[in-house]
Amino acid sequence: MNILIVDDEKPARDRLARMISNLPGYEVAGQADNGQKALEMTESGLIDVVLMDIRMPGLDGIQAAMHLSELEQPPAVIFTTAYADHALEAFKTHAVDYLLKPVKKDRLLSALQAARKPTRAQSEQSGEVLSAIEARQHICARVRGNLILVKIEDIYYFQADQKYVTVRHRNGEVLIEEALKNLEKEFADHFVRIHRNALINLKFLGGMQAQEDGQFVRFNKIDDTLEVSRRHLPSIRKIIKNL
Repeated sequence: MNILIVDDEKPARDRLARMISNLPGYEVAGQADNGQKALEMTESGLIDVVLMDIRMPGLDGIQAAMHLSELEQPPAVIFTTAYADHALEAFKTHAVDYLLKPVKKDRLLSALQAARKPTRAQSEQSGEVLSAIEARQHICARVRGNLILVKIEDIYYFQADQKYVTVRHRNGEVLIEEALKNLEKEFADHFVRIHRNALINLKFLGGMQAQEDGQFVRFNKIDDTLEVSRRHLPSIRKIIKNL
């Protein structure tokens, strides 16, 4: 099995690598010092197991695991951490195991053996997995070969067009391949549907205006407008009235 070790502390990564080198049938395929690099390295589909710390700068282990669960062939995730207070949160991401540092060889082997069995994240569609866990704090997108993380709080709206969704955010826009209905369910606390093809962030809702071809919402800080369907018009008017 190919294993990716993810930890922001090099001594911790090296220690796990030495332990794995003595276990037949397991090989360290790479190392990463943060969650974003872990996502980039697992996109190849060649990683079977991710051994990952939780507290890391930038994209932490919990958030990275949530994004990993969306891959077409998600790897099994085993958390390695010095803190016991993230256990419940970790298992909600359908992690195989939760190992406390310093990791013991027998516990590591037991977790790796368990990782040979398909996890829930590996056997279910991403939308079903996401319904059981906390909403992500970032959206991942590929831009010219680079992995881009967009903070949910910086997104103005999601707009679907066939199999792609445009994510309009503070610094521009990116395309992702996710179902709008899954995004609506995951981010229901912050986004509302205004049309069959669009969700808007209530934080940036600036009002509504009539145009020749219908009613459109306006946004704070950008000039974009999006059409509101007749079906969603009453609910959007009510929201605006209460702003």
